[in-house]
Amino acid sequence: MTESAEPNEPVEEISAQGRVLAYIVRADLDPSATRFLTPSDLNLQAGLVVVAEGERIARHDHKLLTRTVVGTAEAIFIRKGRCEVDIYNGHRELIATRELRTGDMTLFIEGGHGFRAIENTVLFEIKQGPYLGLDDKERF
Repeated sequence: MTESAEPNEPVEEISAQGRVLAYIVRADLDPSATRFLTPSDLNLQAGLVVVAEGERIARHDHKLLTRTVVGTAEAIFIRKGRCEVDIYNGHRELIATRELRTGDMTLFIEGGHGFRAIENTVLFEIKQGPYLGLDDKERF
């Protein structure tokens, strides 16, 4: 059903038919050096930036560049609780189900997804905007 790494690895890529659908990043991932989790050509960039005590990240801003993005990538951080996530391919076929716990994160690249709370859960969601209301998503 899934062409991904073993569940509960620190970073699990979930893919089907050669297409990356999602990444699951476990709370216990603790890199010793900066590690980007997504390839540089992906429409959502995510990584863990490691800064040692006394070091700095140089002041900076981001240039006003025009980017063309197709689709909506999304990051969900589990602030509290436990839930299950179902991950679907672009044909709305279930590819994987994983349990997520406090501190875990998912990066949705394409396809669909849905959640079921196992206990009271708070999700922190980040996605590309602007939000277009009813035209932004289709439930299935």
